[in-house]
Amino acid sequence: MVSAYRTQWSMGRSGITDMVKNLLIANGVVYMLQLVVGPRMILAFGLIPRWIWSRFFIWQLVSYMFLHGGFFHLVINMYALWVFGGEIERMWGPRAFLRYYFITGIGAGVIHTLITPLSTIPTIGASGAVLGVLTAFAVMFPDREITLLLFFILPVRMRARTLAFLFVGMSLFSGVMGSADGVAHFAHLGGMLVGYLYMKQDWKIESLKRRFGDWMRKRRMKVHMQKEEDLEKLKRLVDQVLDKANEVGMENLTRDEKLLLRRASKIFNKEE
Repeated sequence: MVSAYRTQWSMGRSGITDMVKNLLIANGVVYMLQLVVGPRMILAFGLIPRWIWSRFFIWQLVSYMFLHGGFFHLVINMYALWVFGGEIERMWGPRAFLRYYFITGIGAGVIHTLITPLSTIPTIGASGAVLGVLTAFAVMFPDREITLLLFFILPVRMRARTLAFLFVGMSLFSGVMGSADGVAHFAHLGGMLVGYLYMKQDWKIESLKRRFGDWMRKRRMKVHMQKEEDLEKLKRLVDQVLDKANEVGMENLTRDEKLLLRRASKIFNKEE
């Protein structure tokens, strides 16, 4: 089992980043509230898939990330968030990092809910979001060396990419085989999958805005070109009707031809 881990490069950097610090504080405060309120808090704010569908407790997809099953659970998640999150926040900025954190955490909850829709067992913990952060780190720095401390004693060194694959393998095996350890392994996989897709498909808000802007420009251009084409067709029809009028006189035009000239006159006047 991996009891703790650290990176050789993370120690000695420019301290804890702002958003990571805020998340650590928020999780710590909520854990203290758990100790005071007791199990009722987990029932109200933990992720219970069946209640998402039957009672529409949608807020649980967010609130479950800030609850933990014990002090050790909290410490491991927050330590991993500190180790891997700081580097990403420095690269992206606090707002983009926080957005990614919630996207992966909520995504993990959604996937867990879809896979176990009838479950009434509360799922709690930031692990889905934290493993999403690890995934982002592994994508951005795949060859960065990580030192794992097995049982807090035995150091094992591996690359960030290998560590991410290790978690995927363990979670997939435990989830498929039906591990009795009480861990929501598919939520872990969900956080990593959503994080990977986000990184690879470039789903950041700035990218979405850019893509939407490009789509709108293409659409406006297409509409404009279609409008110009329709006007050209109308002009050709009008020319044909006017040529006929010159030959036989306006009074001998059909009702539809006269109506066409009146409508065309209005359209051309608007264009001017």
